[in-house]
Amino acid sequence: MKKFEVLNHEPSYLPDGKWKLVWADEFDGTELDRSKWDFRLNFWGERFAAYTDEGIVLDGNSHIELHRVEKNGYYVSPQLQTGSNSFDIPKSDNQNPWGQNEIWPLGPLEKPKFVHRYGYYECRCKFQKDPSTMWSAFWTQSPTIGARFEPEWCGIESDIMESFKSGTATTGNIMGGYGKQYREEGRVHYDLKETSDGWHYFGMNWQPDGYVFYCDGEEVSRCNANVSHVPQFILLTTEVQGYRTNNPKRVEGTFVDDAFIVDFVRVFDKE
Repeated sequence: MKKFEVLNHEPSYLPDGKWKLVWADEFDGTELDRSKWDFRLNFWGERFAAYTDEGIVLDGNSHIELHRVEKNGYYVSPQLQTGSNSFDIPKSDNQNPWGQNEIWPLGPLEKPKFVHRYGYYECRCKFQKDPSTMWSAFWTQSPTIGARFEPEWCGIESDIMESFKSGTATTGNIMGGYGKQYREEGRVHYDLKETSDGWHYFGMNWQPDGYVFYCDGEEVSRCNANVSHVPQFILLTTEVQGYRTNNPKRVEGTFVDDAFIVDFVRVFDKE
């Protein structure tokens, strides 16, 4: 890996070759840049109780904090995305042009903030203190995952990093959608090496011939059997454990704060 300097910010570490920066958020200032990010609030066409548009803090030192917060006595947390999935959009209340809303109750697709194909995707982050309550992830997803039999033409989910347990991470791809044809490739689970400052780098080199995933400058996984050739969007997400099994975490006694902290997200193209 080679160092790529960014003025007044921490450097990137890139695979060999020539690269150019094509998109980034350094999280400068104190307000979320809504020209780059939307909140994910829905799950399978309905408003999801685990997600919120609260809990986002920019600390003024070029870091974004995704905090869990309390809502109606339960912990919830934010998810950020630069695009969206058609199957997450709630049904429309408006009649379609043919007056057949019971057949085509499709909600409107919003224009994505950022979708991209191929390149090197990188973030620098610090993990939440209590992963038994909240997990975090940095990933890309296709707006049409599972819409075709061939994942190369409808896209996949690339989990550059997910952390469900303290001191560990998992990396790899999902294709075929999330039903019976769900499958994984390049999925690995690994222990995180301690760093002097608690920050970690995660990256994905996505090229037409395959994927290589990195943690702190070291390769952790690679795969090439199912390569997406369609643009995908970026997500920075947290989720409170238990909502998907109908056992959400209730705030018992004093509320305890926790946060997933990100220094930057950057996307590079190979020249």
